[in-house]
Amino acid sequence: MEAPSTSLTLRERMVLDNPGKIWDYYDWESKSLGEGGYGVVCRAQCKKTGLEFALKTIHKKTDQLSLLRNEIDITKAMDHPTVVKLAASFEDHRNIYLVMELCRGGELFDRIVDAGHFTEQQAAILVRQMCRSLCYIHASGVCHRDLKPENFLFLDKGPLEDSQLKLVDFGLAKRFSSQQAVFTTCLGTPAYVAPEVLSGSYSVECDLWSCGVIVYILLSGGTPFGGNTDKQVIKSVRRGEYSMQGSIWKEISSSAKDLIRKLLCVDPKSRLAASQVLQHKWVVDGVPAAANSERGLCLVENLRSFCSQGFFKKAARTVIAGQLKHHQIKDLKAAFEALDTDADGTISLREIHDALEKMDLNIPHDLHKIMQDLDSKGSGRIEYTDFIAGALDERVYGCEEVCWNAFKFFDRDDDGTISQDELKILLAQQELQELPGMRKLADIVHEIDVDGDGRIQFSEFMRMMTKADGGP
Repeated sequence: MEAPSTSLTLRERMVLDNPGKIWDYYDWESKSLGEGGYGVVCRAQCKKTGLEFALKTIHKKTDQLSLLRNEIDITKAMDHPTVVKLAASFEDHRNIYLVMELCRGGELFDRIVDAGHFTEQQAAILVRQMCRSLCYIHASGVCHRDLKPENFLFLDKGPLEDSQLKLVDFGLAKRFSSQQAVFTTCLGTPAYVAPEVLSGSYSVECDLWSCGVIVYILLSGGTPFGGNTDKQVIKSVRRGEYSMQGSIWKEISSSAKDLIRKLLCVDPKSRLAASQVLQHKWVVDGVPAAANSERGLCLVENLRSFCSQGFFKKAARTVIAGQLKHHQIKDLKAAFEALDTDADGTISLREIHDALEKMDLNIPHDLHKIMQDLDSKGSGRIEYTDFIAGALDERVYGCEEVCWNAFKFFDRDDDGTISQDELKILLAQQELQELPGMRKLADIVHEIDVDGDGRIQFSEFMRMMTKADGGP
């Protein structure tokens, strides 16, 4: 596998490392939503927009600073529907604060406790989402190293079949540059840790072992490797011996058991990869139908329209895409996953070409140009938020409420206008100046600034967002 690109997407550039004080921007509750070895999470609300987030407060310890920087770096780069998003970060002399996407549905662990165990159909839906997140992070050169039900959260409350699962907590995650990368640090949670991790020589396959343990628990309600103490559990894991006997396993299909065996395989080289899990018969059953022709045609037109727009309007749409709620982009998320046939969390020219052919649609003559324009990372592939921003219907990104929240993102001093200095935070970076079609900051402001006062009012911002031509 090639080393992941070090260039930043537009979305990553807008995850700001704020120099200010977090309490100037957010209010938060004292009640904790969750607690771990690396921090406490509570609900927070942005003072300017009223949008809700999860705030992770991590106390800075000298011996953990490199781990904290690593977590921020990795989380900031994540851009996938099954991985939690980082909105902003703050730091003071005592703590580091991560402002994250709020997952209101709670932990998968709690759902397991409440339900006892799930039906095979429910479990397959969850496993599909878990392995999509693994495909993505592994393709991005990241090994999680601490997969467990506590680190999967539901975005919203509601029926499990309609719930979006999110992978969280990259505190123990590690970057790698090839599938042959070898890690040596023994870490993780005993009940979910892979045997090779205990031996001190392992790679990304350790995440799939942990996934196998979770599948076992989802179906049976019990753990495959038991013991009264961590030492006993670890001894059981080293042996790799587990049972699928008993009354509950009599009701479970042979296909599900086959998947568990191929994940809880002591030899990591014989273990299924995340992409192979997604192709396993047990997981494939129940896959949603691909996007229809009408939706495909609409997507192409929306993406083409996005490409004709100016950089600032694209930036605003990217902010909007990151702020919309799950139900507002549910269809686009489904379309993205249908197009992402190799499940690596990005869309290639070949994937979108093949999808259009499958829907019996004519291949647009400018498809390659559309792809290039959407590829803000320069990787030859479309990232998730870039796709959502480009595919949004004008009725969504032209809505006054969502535009107001995007406007407030750029209005850093909250004075009701956007100044050139505020735009410099995003638009005046050297890397951005080199992008195709990027113009001088003053020219961008001048085109939007109808009254000529040198600042962008909300009415001027709305005019840019709703006018039919390209816009600044």
